[in-house]
Amino acid sequence: MMDLDVRVISQRPAGGRCALYADYAEVLATHLAARTEVVFSTRRDAHGAGFPSLLMNGQAVQPADGVILMPADLCARLTALGVDDAILDRLADALDAPLERMLAGA
Repeated sequence: MMDLDVRVISQRPAGGRCALYADYAEVLATHLAARTEVVFSTRRDAHGAGFPSLLMNGQAVQPADGVILMPADLCARLTALGVDDAILDRLADALDAPLERMLAGA
């Protein structure tokens, strides 16, 4: 398994994207044994050094649409980090679950 550190920068209390990114981190911990950490910040800097951000191995993952990280964005970053396609196929489905919960308003 690869060495993966995931850091989520969140506001407190976490809502919307911050909560979603924390859920994504939990999926990555479960499926890739990633080390995860949620850091709370008052600094707004989406997809950078403030909230809401998700960093993999120290680099902020950028959303393709410029607004919200989607499972495909995370999988693209993991591909660049060398994660196997078979693992990514299973992971994509698992990453869809928290996104669907957020979109449903749960």
